[in-house]
Amino acid sequence: MADNVTSLFRSTAAHSPSMAALAREGGDGTGPVDFCIPCNPYFPTPAMMDTMASRLKDIITYYPSSADTITAELCNLLQLPPQAVAMGNGSTELITWIDHLLVRESLAIPVPTFGRWTDQPMETGKRVDMFPLQESSGFALDLAQYAEFIRTRGTRVAVICNPNNPDGGFLHKHALVQFMDAMADLDLIVIDESFLEFADAEQEPSVVQEAMIRPNVIVLRSLGKNFGLHGIRFGYMVANPSLAGRVRSMLPKWNLNAFAEYVVFMLKEHGAEYAQSLHQVRRDRLDMASQLAALPGLTVYPSQGNFLFVRLPVGAEGTVVRDRMLTEHRILVRECGNKIGSSSRFLRLVVRPQVDVRRLVSGLEQVLYGTRRGAAVPELAQGTSYSSGTAAVDRLVGQTNGAGMQDLAAMAVGGGGMGGGVGMPMPVAQPMAVAAAAPMGVAASMGTASSMGAGMPMPAQMPAPAPMPAPAPAQMPTPPPAPAAPAPFAPPSGPTPVGVPARGGLTAAQVRGMTAPAPGAPQELSQAPATGWPNAQSWPNAAGMGQTG
Repeated sequence: MADNVTSLFRSTAAHSPSMAALAREGGDGTGPVDFCIPCNPYFPTPAMMDTMASRLKDIITYYPSSADTITAELCNLLQLPPQAVAMGNGSTELITWIDHLLVRESLAIPVPTFGRWTDQPMETGKRVDMFPLQESSGFALDLAQYAEFIRTRGTRVAVICNPNNPDGGFLHKHALVQFMDAMADLDLIVIDESFLEFADAEQEPSVVQEAMIRPNVIVLRSLGKNFGLHGIRFGYMVANPSLAGRVRSMLPKWNLNAFAEYVVFMLKEHGAEYAQSLHQVRRDRLDMASQLAALPGLTVYPSQGNFLFVRLPVGAEGTVVRDRMLTEHRILVRECGNKIGSSSRFLRLVVRPQVDVRRLVSGLEQVLYGTRRGAAVPELAQGTSYSSGTAAVDRLVGQTNGAGMQDLAAMAVGGGGMGGGVGMPMPVAQPMAVAAAAPMGVAASMGTASSMGAGMPMPAQMPAPAPMPAPAPAQMPTPPPAPAAPAPFAPPSGPTPVGVPARGGLTAAQVRGMTAPAPGAPQELSQAPATGWPNAQSWPNAAGMGQTG
C-alpha cells in the first residue's frame, strides 16, 4: 500500500497528486495531514460548512446562474466595477486564456514559481524566458535586474507572482508600480496576487487599482486559496475594461459552478470570520517558522504567503523525506524537485494549526535525524527526477544534472551567449555558510521585507550538544560577496523590438520541430477610459484593499 501511495508522485509531472487520489490509495479512504495544498485552514467556519451541507441537494441539482450574475455579486462585495473583472473556473483557466489571447511570442517569469506560468506558454509554442532567483540571496526578486533581463531578451510579456510560490517572497506596492512604469511598452504585465491576502508586510499591498487604469496590466487573484475551498475552482482577474472584456468574451456562460455561486453570495455575511481567519494564519506562520528553524541544519526562508519554503539539511533528499513522512507519519509535504529553479533539497510546507505543526516537527525529527538530532537521512540518488512534461525543459535539466549554469543571469544581461541552451536554465544552488547557533528573532525577520523582496533565510537555531557526539559537518565553501545595490529604473527609451530571440536559445516550438509561424497576433491593447471607479470599503476583500494587520 505504501508503494502504491508514493508511486502517485512519479506520475504527476510538475504537480502533486490530488488528495482524492491519495485517499483512495491510503486504504481507509481518509487523506493524510495536509502540509502540501496551500489553502486557508480556518475558513469557511464549521457553521458555514454545515449550512452548505444542508443545501447540498439543491446546489448540485440545479444549474448555477450565469457567470455575469456571480461576477456582479463578487464585484459588489469587493467594490470593483464588473466590466473590469473576469471570473474563471480557477485561476488556471484564466492563465490559459491569457496565454492564448495575449501572449504573442514570449513570456518572462522568475523561477522557481507556479508551474502553469512556465508550462502553459511552452505548451503553446511560446518562448519562456526564465529569470533565476538565487538561493544565495534568499530567492529575493531584484526588480531592476529582472527589468534589464527582459530588455536584453526582448520579452514581450512579464509575469510577477507576489507573494511568490513556493518561497513566499514579497514585493512592496511602490516597487511594483515603479516596475510597471518602466515596462509600460510591453504587450502585457501580469501580477499574480493569488496569495496576497495572507501578507501583512504592508497594509494595502495590492496593485488592483493601478491595473484598472493601465492598458497592459492584469492582476490575477485566487478565491479557493483565500477561502479554503480549492475544490470549488474559482478565481478572478482585474484589468482595464477592454482587456478584461477580451478574456471574459471567451469564457463559457456557465464556467462557474453552483458551489462557487453559493459561496460568493454568502460571503457578505461572513466578513468578520474571514478577517479573523487571515489574522490566525499570519500568527501561525510566525509560530511554525520558529519551530522549524529550531531543527538543526534546516533553513526557513521568510514568507508572506500561507506556506514556508525550507531547505533540508545537507545530505537529505527531498523525495525520501516526502515518502517517509507520508508512509510513516501520514503527513503530506510538497517536495519541490519538480519545480523549475528548485531542487529536491527544498520543501514547501503549508501553514497549519499548532496541533498539526507539532506532529510535523516530530515527524521531521524522526525522518531527518532518527532517534536523535544531528545526522540527516542519506541522499539515495544523485541529480534530479524532474519531469515537466516538456522536452525542452527536461533536456536542460538532464544536461546539467539539475544544477543549472553558474552566473547565467549575468551572462544574459551582459551579452554572453549560451551554447545550445533552451530558454533560461535553472539557477545554481549557491553554497551557504553554516549559520551561527545564536538565537534569531523569527517574528522580526518574517515581518520586515525590503522593497525588492524578502531578505536572507533565517539560520537554524542549534540546540545544546547531545551527550552522544554528532558527526562533524562537512566544510562548506564561503559564500560569494553580496552583489552591489541595483541601479534605479530608467524610463524606456523606445519600443522594444518584437521577436528578439533568446541569446543562443531556441523556442519551445523549435525544440519540438514546429517551425511554422504562430497564429496571427491579437490586436493591440486599448487604453481604458477613466470612469471614476469607487474605492474598496472596509470588508477584508479579495482585492487586498482595506485590510488591516
